[in-house]
Amino acid sequence: MKIYLNDLIFFGFHGLYEGERKIGNQFKLDIEIDFTPNVERVVQLDQTIDYVHVYNKVKEIMDTPTPLLETLVDTIAEQILEEHSIAEKVFVKITKQKLFIESFEGITSVSTIRSR
Repeated sequence: MKIYLNDLIFFGFHGLYEGERKIGNQFKLDIEIDFTPNVERVVQLDQTIDYVHVYNKVKEIMDTPTPLLETLVDTIAEQILEEHSIAEKVFVKITKQKLFIESFEGITSVSTIRSR
């Protein structure tokens, strides 16, 4: 099975540049969690991965200013694997919505895949 949390939007003060740390930025996250339930048919929340719990953990991590997006994606993926024993593989992608680079058009993203 897979659980997806897509297009999550957070405002944060992540980045190496002073403007990023001072003004902040909007970040979009996509998360995919592969897991195998311990039961044949999932009928209760404790038999799956609670995406509300995942969202709250991601929010907590995104609320802490961090210089590199690479650190953020790794931290999020590691926390999901640590807190959910049935999670087997986690994909996390963070997209920085605005860049503080003159004449730069577009967005930039960082992603990771972590497995047990």
